[in-house]
Amino acid sequence: MLQKTSQFMREANFIGGEWVKADSGATIDVTNPATGLKIGTVPKSGKAETRRAIEAAETAFHSWKKTSVLERHKLLRKLHDAIMDNQQSLAELLTMEQGKSLTEAKGEIAISAAYVLWFAEEGRRAYGDVVPSPWADRRILVTKEPTGVVAAITPWNFPSSMLSRKLAPALAAGCTTVVKPASQTPYSGLAWGALCEEVGFPKGVVNIVTGSAGEIGDEICANPLVKKITFTGSTEVGKMLMAKAAATVKKVSMELGGNAPFLVFDDADVDRAVEGAMVAKYRNSGQTCVCTNRFFVQAGVYDAFVEKLAEASRKLKVGPGLEDGTQQGPLIDGKAVEKVEEFVSDATAKGGRVVTGGKRHALGGSFFEPTVIADAKPDMMFMKEEIFGPIAPVFKFETEEEAVRLANDTEFGLACYFYTGNLARAFRVMEGLKYGMVGVNEGLITTVEAPFGGVKESGIGREGGHQGIEDYLDTKYVCIGGLGI
Repeated sequence: MLQKTSQFMREANFIGGEWVKADSGATIDVTNPATGLKIGTVPKSGKAETRRAIEAAETAFHSWKKTSVLERHKLLRKLHDAIMDNQQSLAELLTMEQGKSLTEAKGEIAISAAYVLWFAEEGRRAYGDVVPSPWADRRILVTKEPTGVVAAITPWNFPSSMLSRKLAPALAAGCTTVVKPASQTPYSGLAWGALCEEVGFPKGVVNIVTGSAGEIGDEICANPLVKKITFTGSTEVGKMLMAKAAATVKKVSMELGGNAPFLVFDDADVDRAVEGAMVAKYRNSGQTCVCTNRFFVQAGVYDAFVEKLAEASRKLKVGPGLEDGTQQGPLIDGKAVEKVEEFVSDATAKGGRVVTGGKRHALGGSFFEPTVIADAKPDMMFMKEEIFGPIAPVFKFETEEEAVRLANDTEFGLACYFYTGNLARAFRVMEGLKYGMVGVNEGLITTVEAPFGGVKESGIGREGGHQGIEDYLDTKYVCIGGLGI
């Protein structure tokens, strides 16, 4: 058992302002993916605990929705400051349970705080309208009101920032929340309960429940008090939640799977493209939904790109996230490693050439070597399935039209990237790619000011930007008559 080093490491549900265990006393073990050692336990909760959390959120909503936007703004600013005051401690906790490097974890905590600050401001700008009336004795108003109780289900790969993108706009809009963090990384989610308690959010405004995804999810979907579900995770689970939420016609926001292409044209700056590729591929050991899944490189620069990408990949320092200088941590668990190995086996069986990496790292456990595979073909698993690991398959293409067609040949449409030095091509390709987010000559594009989300089976709704608060607000039309003006 590792020593509990953080005052934010809570091992209980946060319901109605109280820290409570599961009714049954059952728990879930949480392990450090870098060491395989048990960190601690969290409650294995189910429907009953979730129902109480929803009821606490509903009770709190009646008063929270009446707080002034300025009051909510001030509390969110205090929350932002509390996060940044404790950035190091929160990052260490995140690295311990998730595995990413401390540098990346500190960056995640920082952008978590940035989302809170952004939506603190956006809450003050959720404007309505006064509409010119067609009737002389009537006036038309359009107002925005908080949707109600929001249930948020978050993933293990970004356990703090994925929650921030949901919690911050919900609270800014005047909604109350029930949060279900991933069982692999619950402490970063529970830390938000401790932070909200510390800065003075009223009891029941934020509730956090850990435990059985099936039971908690079913209660969230079936309970009529929940007015909106926001989920980040797989397309498969997202479809199930949407189907179940349909019974009570809840609003849904879904940020689902990705299959990001990364195109490099002959006229691109290859060194810049490799630099962008390293960020777009290996951030969080390749375990991101906007991570490059498929590299498409034009024939004229193919060999140079593969060589330089392999060289840069070999230089990555792999190790436990808390070690100085670590650039790539472990994968989340053994199953993730087995999946990555399956991709490599499939590729080599179909003619793929491992240029570097391709196997488990000498460190053992769930560490895997940064891997570049050349001569990738459309019949390989990479083309259709999300890798979620440090493998870079590189396909060769001849024409721009072929590249765009291959890039779009997927049911997903979250993020994509391409590199070119030709302005006309930049616009043609940008407009031809069917994705919610496009990076042109950039490999890292996420920022709080811009809307994050996808099209096709990659999801519904947007997080971030001024668009990010809209899904937490209902539009109301008010016609005021009998004015006799």
